[in-house]
Amino acid sequence: MSISVVSSRLLQSFAINGEIFLITLALGLPLGLLISLGSMSRFKPLSWLTKTFVWIIRGSPLMLQVIIVFYVPGLIWGAQAFGRIEATLVAFVINYACYFSEIFRGGIESIPAGQKEAGQVLGMTKSQIFFKVTLLQVVKRIVPPIGNEVMTLVKDTSLARVIANKEIIMMAQEYVTKGIIWPLFYTLVFFLVACGILTLLLNWVEKKLSYFK
Repeated sequence: MSISVVSSRLLQSFAINGEIFLITLALGLPLGLLISLGSMSRFKPLSWLTKTFVWIIRGSPLMLQVIIVFYVPGLIWGAQAFGRIEATLVAFVINYACYFSEIFRGGIESIPAGQKEAGQVLGMTKSQIFFKVTLLQVVKRIVPPIGNEVMTLVKDTSLARVIANKEIIMMAQEYVTKGIIWPLFYTLVFFLVACGILTLLLNWVEKKLSYFK
């Protein structure tokens, strides 16, 4: 089999990894912010339920969560609720939203209370204080830890193979069983390039936010 054909198929498989990455990031970040607000709520039942949910999700393997989302609804209701890629996305978004929520919570709680009080003295509403004072500073502080999670997400997309999503590592492994080993190293290049681009992008974002110093 020619190198060009194998490369084309690997690239098509990597598109699945890319789709999982982008959708998880696009949905996980705002959901993570909502979850963090729930965990900090003064309404104790909501706070307790949110923290318990986050504890369960963070304390169990992502691979297991993907399997549960894909298989369990069918076992309970007798009908498959999600396709393979949809089940993967649901599990990934929920999992990463919980991790992001803890980063958001830590960032929000790190802002001095005096700044909120100063905003109130100036006549700002709670929502104005949050979005115009607190959140802008939180974004600056959480970029490094969010960046770490983003790098992990790139590599975690390979877990989609557990329910037979033909992502790039699963495709490479199929060629290995046929005695063609170089696709594994080709796959490594895909991940290294993706992480390299993200590193440059995150460094650029940090520099753009340097005016908060």
